[in-house]
Amino acid sequence: MFRPTAIYFEKDIENYELGRMLLEKYKDVPKIEIENHNNIEEMRNKQNSEFLKMKKNLIIGTRKTHKFVENHKVSDYLVPYTSSGCIASCMYCYLVCNYNKCAYMRLFVNREEMLDKIIKTANKSDKELTFEIGSNSDLVLENTITNNLVWTIENFKDTPKGKLTFPTKFAYVDDLLPLNHKQKIIVRMSVNPEYIINNVEFGTSRLKDRVEAINKLVDADYEVGILIAPVIFLEDWRKLYHELILYLYQNLSTKAKSKIFFEVIFMTYSYVHNAINKEAFLNSIQIFDKEKMTGRGKGKYMYKSDIKKEGEIFFREELSKYFKNNKIWYIV
Repeated sequence: MFRPTAIYFEKDIENYELGRMLLEKYKDVPKIEIENHNNIEEMRNKQNSEFLKMKKNLIIGTRKTHKFVENHKVSDYLVPYTSSGCIASCMYCYLVCNYNKCAYMRLFVNREEMLDKIIKTANKSDKELTFEIGSNSDLVLENTITNNLVWTIENFKDTPKGKLTFPTKFAYVDDLLPLNHKQKIIVRMSVNPEYIINNVEFGTSRLKDRVEAINKLVDADYEVGILIAPVIFLEDWRKLYHELILYLYQNLSTKAKSKIFFEVIFMTYSYVHNAINKEAFLNSIQIFDKEKMTGRGKGKYMYKSDIKKEGEIFFREELSKYFKNNKIWYIV
């Protein structure tokens, strides 16, 4: 169970039920009042080598930005929701967009306001909309701190229109299983080869536990997808991802194999990741490959077109071999 070393909080969180609950829950943890969760001067002065220590802090405030961004994958909109950042330490995490702003977990206590906007948008639409509420954090992990995911499902299930979706790298799904979600929730479990989980996705659930969680969620009648992401083209990537897909085939339940869908996303990287990883993960493997990657602007890197094409062919062939009746939403 996560216990922060310090809590940085905006004063007005005391005006919200969740804010009061969190202050009481962590009443014995040292607290520092801040004006704005986006601008914590103490954090901005930290060195890259302190990255992992920063992850042990918890920042609590209210979300001011509620802009929905159109999406054309599993969801129709990416929606800012109840948290940003994460307490895990994946070396490629796209949430580390700016080290001094995104390294740590921020919780937003004005959940009623955020969910209300989603419900109103869904009900006004002429078509059924799906809202991605987990693009800024891992809500299954966050739920162990706030119970927000349980609260969200219970307060969304009776809306006449709309669905919610989120990805996760965590197996802590037991609290979700007894809920009457009314098929309005799509859970997407992110997976990678065990070698990558052990050496790159620090602080996340093991592959075995993630697959067991998929089986539990399917048994509880959730719609479930498998997100193979991010694909990292290490030297022996074909062997690693073949073994992963075979493991899924051998360990998913019959019911799960009949219902799941797939998404595949290739890793992107940045100079910010590289700077942090060199100082914070001293004995880690190298995941940036200048021979296979190319710049995509603003200090970011992606795999070259020929590498991605080779990867797409591989995943389509491998998935169709073992999961020929399961939909692949996209490979990017």
